[in-house]
Amino acid sequence: MSYFNELGLAEPILRALQVKGYTDPSPIQRKAIPSLLEGRDLLGIAQTGTGKTAAFSLPSLHRLANDPQPRKNAGCRMLVLSPTRELAAQIADNMRGYAKFLNLSIQCVFGGVPAGKQARALERGTDILVATPGRLLDLIDQRALTLRHVEIFVLDEADQMMDLGFIVPLKRVAALLPKERQSLFFSATMPQAIAELGKQFINNPVKVEVAPQSSTAERVEQYATFINQAEKQALLTIRLREGLAPDAAEQAEHGAIDRALVFTRTKHGADRVVRHLTAAGIPAAAIHGNKSQAQRTAALGGFRQGTVRVLVATDIAARGIDVSGVSHVYNFEIPNVPEQYVHRIGRTARAGADGVAISFVAPDEKPYIRDIERLTRVKLEALPLPEDFQKQASRLPAPSRKAPAQPQGGRKPNSGKQGSGKPRGQQGQGQGRGSNRDSERRHDRPAGERHGEHRAEAGSEGGERKRRFRPRGPKGMGAHKNKVRRTS
Repeated sequence: MSYFNELGLAEPILRALQVKGYTDPSPIQRKAIPSLLEGRDLLGIAQTGTGKTAAFSLPSLHRLANDPQPRKNAGCRMLVLSPTRELAAQIADNMRGYAKFLNLSIQCVFGGVPAGKQARALERGTDILVATPGRLLDLIDQRALTLRHVEIFVLDEADQMMDLGFIVPLKRVAALLPKERQSLFFSATMPQAIAELGKQFINNPVKVEVAPQSSTAERVEQYATFINQAEKQALLTIRLREGLAPDAAEQAEHGAIDRALVFTRTKHGADRVVRHLTAAGIPAAAIHGNKSQAQRTAALGGFRQGTVRVLVATDIAARGIDVSGVSHVYNFEIPNVPEQYVHRIGRTARAGADGVAISFVAPDEKPYIRDIERLTRVKLEALPLPEDFQKQASRLPAPSRKAPAQPQGGRKPNSGKQGSGKPRGQQGQGQGRGSNRDSERRHDRPAGERHGEHRAEAGSEGGERKRRFRPRGPKGMGAHKNKVRRTS
């Protein structure tokens, strides 16, 4: 008998777990599920990839299945809030798998796609709703959704919510939820600001912590190469060529690359990296807030299937990437928030596998590395440049202005103005108001540093325009007269 059988979960849930091949719980599942089955609130400190989704899904599905109720128009019984579209879609897909043999409706809403279709899907209500904050409040403001029937509320990735500037929307959500409910609050880290936010949602919670705060994966080999900013692109191309080489003798000393994640600070920087890699014959895709939802879905799908083995991402978009087989993480640019480094390298070394994280450190980024080493208590091992680096770099082709930034699907990106074929360090040096570099700083800095709730949400998810719609809600449902259009 498995641990899940011993918990007394509903038979349809046990059947779904058997189909998935789940027998042994992860640490957070073992610690959290018994208390959640008792109806307790929960404060969970755990990173993505630790089994959080099953930890809150299984007891919640058990509760809903044992207390069937007719769906309320424009209502939901369980609400899960996620900071990004990719993570929201991933949570919804996992929950559908666990609820495969249950008669429960699961809907997922987020920005970047027409809101009218989502509103129509909610007209007759749903049992479980997974949402991003901006689109959730959009639907509430349009009278397409009410939270008055919520019995279970889950706030996932609370620290990332605050990084994206969602503090004001979260306070609105807290005011709209019923006081009598079960609440689950998850965060990878728990600084004072996050703890204060949690007090608005949870009451006398059980605290579950599955790993020390700010710890890094034990099975990740961590290296740093000190290099000028203008030479980073050439180094990345050379390292990826070595790791992706079919001949084992030619592969990099740090192992063959199965899948590689490359992190940049900005959206335009991610696109530039992809153009250079494509020109060098390395299939790559970018994922960030300026991409359409179709492009983001295609890029992530190609990465999961292995047709594209290099994915270039910004921190915001990468929070929703939970892909097995990521063998290497490259920090093309070093994050100025050390906790973000922990999230980045946590994309590799999953499910018992080993991983490699290599950071390219420019002279002005050395203070960031010191902060990271102080936080993680891990000294990054120095990794020298290849012996013939300059010779190899001089042979690399310059990207065409018309080189596709998204090779495997989605709309064609604009060509020309963003790519000059110059090394990264030679582009965007102008500091005038109209320079591309200045534009990147405005649009890609953490949303929490910008003023205005709408700007924070639009900046984090690309700011796509949204169609106007006004579906009618149930009689007597109040609409908030808020003219700000939000998109998550």
